Amino acid sequence: MAARIEHLVTSGTFSLDGGTWDVDNNVWIVGDDTEAIVIDAAHDAEAIAQAVGGRTLRAIVCTHAHNDHIDAAPELAERTGAPVLLHPDDLPLWKQTHPDKAPDAELTDGQTLAVAGVELTVLHTPGHAPGAVCLYAPALTALFSGDTLFSGGPGATGRSYSHFPTIIESIRDRLLTLPGDTVVHTGHGDTTSIAAEAPHLKEWIDRGF
Repeated sequence: MAARIEHLVTSGTFSLDGGTWDVDNNVWIVGDDTEAIVIDAAHDAEAIAQAVGGRTLRAIVCTHAHNDHIDAAPELAERTGAPVLLHPDDLPLWKQTHPDKAPDAELTDGQTLAVAGVELTVLHTPGHAPGAVCLYAPALTALFSGDTLFSGGPGATGRSYSHFPTIIESIRDRLLTLPGDTVVHTGHGDTTSIAAEAPHLKEWIDRGF
């Protein structure tokens, strides 16, 4: 059975720097009928576990450690036995949400994760958060961008642990070099493509997005 991409939207809150906002998050499941990985276990471990079903969950991958992307990760790991993977540069953010539970393993730039016969390459793309990563799956013509790149622009950089010049560098050097037909599956909102976003790089810089 060929690998496929499944999409779940969960709702909750994002909290940082003393503020809290209601958010809808995209949860991505990559796999086939027997195994899968979850990208960003947001808000609702029960709903995510139901979407995974009886498949073996190989990993719970965190694109970064803002609470809305990791709040359900430990519970989902406990239910499924899957390891939680996070880039170590985001441990300070992780500890704000889960001070007593560490991730199970580290994500590193260039690492490959295999599931259902496809490989996803970890791209370290700091800026929105120090340990932000994207996952590139060329066999699926897909990039899972977390909050690094959205339809219409970069992720937010106006809060702690974020940096606008760094996210622009990450997008320019790590993402816009990918094939234009690569579909960008984002952490919030609609999907886009590399070709759709690439022409706007100078505009983002000029606007200080």
